[in-house]
Amino acid sequence: MGSMDEYPSSRKQSHQQQQSTIRSKLKLVLLLVSSNLLTIYLFSSSSPLSFRWSDHVPVIHLWDSQSLLRELNSTQLHLSQAQSQLSDLRRRLLTSNSLLETLLTELGRIRGGASNSDEDLSGWREELSGELKLAVGPHKLPLGFTSQLDTDELYPSLGAACRRFQDELAQYMNYPIGGECPVDDIFAQHLMLKGCEPLPRRRCHPKSPSGYIPPAPFPSSLWSIPPDTSIVWEPYTCKNYNCLVNRGKAKGSYDCKDCFDLAGREKTRWLFDNGGLDYSIDNVLSLRPPGTIRIGLDIGGGSGSFAARMRERNITIVTSSMNFDGPFNSFIASRGLVPLHISVANRLPFFDHTLDIVHSMHVLSNWIPDLVLEFALFDIFRVLRPGGLFWLDHFFCVGKEMNSTYVPMFDRIGFRKLRWDAGRKLDRGIEKNEWYLSALLEKPMT
Repeated sequence: MGSMDEYPSSRKQSHQQQQSTIRSKLKLVLLLVSSNLLTIYLFSSSSPLSFRWSDHVPVIHLWDSQSLLRELNSTQLHLSQAQSQLSDLRRRLLTSNSLLETLLTELGRIRGGASNSDEDLSGWREELSGELKLAVGPHKLPLGFTSQLDTDELYPSLGAACRRFQDELAQYMNYPIGGECPVDDIFAQHLMLKGCEPLPRRRCHPKSPSGYIPPAPFPSSLWSIPPDTSIVWEPYTCKNYNCLVNRGKAKGSYDCKDCFDLAGREKTRWLFDNGGLDYSIDNVLSLRPPGTIRIGLDIGGGSGSFAARMRERNITIVTSSMNFDGPFNSFIASRGLVPLHISVANRLPFFDHTLDIVHSMHVLSNWIPDLVLEFALFDIFRVLRPGGLFWLDHFFCVGKEMNSTYVPMFDRIGFRKLRWDAGRKLDRGIEKNEWYLSALLEKPMT
């Protein structure tokens, strides 16, 4: 009974299996026909995609379904492997990039930090704007980091003390771009003397003298008073050179009062040696073989007469001077000499061991704080070449300071004394116990 009931069921299952097999075969045939039709279309000359596929892909026998499946599986496998490799490469690149950023950050920290513009503009009382902000910088180098500068930014020179005078500095940097600069020479010099040195550069033109006349030709220019039309007189009390020349005979106190009177005391300075405080240029030069003193500096050289005397002996002297109610730097230039507008507190703009001689008269004295003076003297030692000469001319101090302060200071610096003369300064009375010191010092050879 039971076997008779199961027979129809078995026949039904067998019939279903046959139909499923037929459908599968039909699908396969349909797939083959469709594939062949597509192939004929792609490879026919009329197809817009016709080109020599055999030059670019391996030959696949499309009529062999098993081969086609193997090729498709192999392609899928290679694509999967390539995707995996790309993912791994991307992960490694991200890791390398992260490590590189960490390394650069650490290098910047070790080197003191490559500060960005916002950091470099910090420390000012108010936010910077306009020309002042542009002048302070820094500015990115167009070609990026350079090992010569060890940075990717260019930092304009600006005195650190400028941050204490932001209002004055903003006034100094207020001008029409490409136009005429304000006539603010004295204002700018006051900023310099307050320690805001160097000042930032400006994008304007200084006012030109009206009716300008060129200076006298060299060498007559060394001892000639230049034309009044050679400079702009607005910053100064005197409005012509005749006023400056006669200022030495007038009442009142002025810096280097008779410096512009080239026919007066300036004409005989450093020509005679009295065996005491006054040294002559020729006696100093005689201490060295002819021609070995060639270049030098005169610190606080007034109107440039020391440089003029040395120029007559074929020696080039740069003269540093300030414009204390007089056009000292312009006057020096009109004589055919080289002026340098810096204060005594500034680092000397010369490389180490380069100058043959440095001279200073009156300027280096006890009006300078002891520590500032010692820094200045060490800087003179720095720029002198081995065997170079430092001519200290009429250094002023009070008697008790001579042995307690200044002699030990010179000993610490390390100059060798070639000549050393001290004498009383009597113009204000002997009871003041004021002294002058003139010395000729040598930077040791070793």
